[in-house]
Amino acid sequence: MATDSSSTSSSDKQRRPRRTRMTGAERRQQLLEIGRTLFAAKGFEGTSVEEIAAKAGVSKPVVYEHFGGKEGLYAVVVDREMRCLLDMVTSSLTAGHPRELCEQAAFALLDYIEEYTDGFRILVRDSPIPQSTGSFASLISDIATQVEDILGREFKSRGFDPKLAPLYAQALVGMVALTGQWWLDVRRPRKAEVAAHLVNLAWHGLDGLEQKPRLIGHRKS
Repeated sequence: MATDSSSTSSSDKQRRPRRTRMTGAERRQQLLEIGRTLFAAKGFEGTSVEEIAAKAGVSKPVVYEHFGGKEGLYAVVVDREMRCLLDMVTSSLTAGHPRELCEQAAFALLDYIEEYTDGFRILVRDSPIPQSTGSFASLISDIATQVEDILGREFKSRGFDPKLAPLYAQALVGMVALTGQWWLDVRRPRKAEVAAHLVNLAWHGLDGLEQKPRLIGHRKS
């Protein structure tokens, strides 16, 4: 029995889902999400415009239209992640007690790593292009500046030189950041336990500070 090709074709068209046309904002967001995933997995050099376009189901010119190329897309992805991490840390510092502030800062970074793993993988890589928000190192320095104010007040109340607060702030924030990079892959122990151990080292180290620390080895300069 012959099949009516015209009716079959019409039936296929009815069953086939229509492709929804994205707005410019929706397409831009889609490209950002795809780029973020690929940059996290392969790095900047390992990711191509062709692959980004293919994943999005568009042609290469669409990527260039929205971001001017791979560099522009990467820059936007990194800037967004930097702001997200800084906002999370800044908004977390609400406690009045310095020890709890240490806990909040540790949790903020670990929360970001857990919730935005791809973003953190991108941030800790060496960026091949300049960023308007700086580098991961400069971001950590920004966070340390906020901790510096907290430490400065605490140092002053305990009779320590507040001028040393920047040094200790960099050391404390750097300790948390490096531990976070290690925890990114191992994810053991659990987050709360990692935060507790970080604060244990930081707090009891600060609690037992000598006002004038001395070297015990033979080297003095």
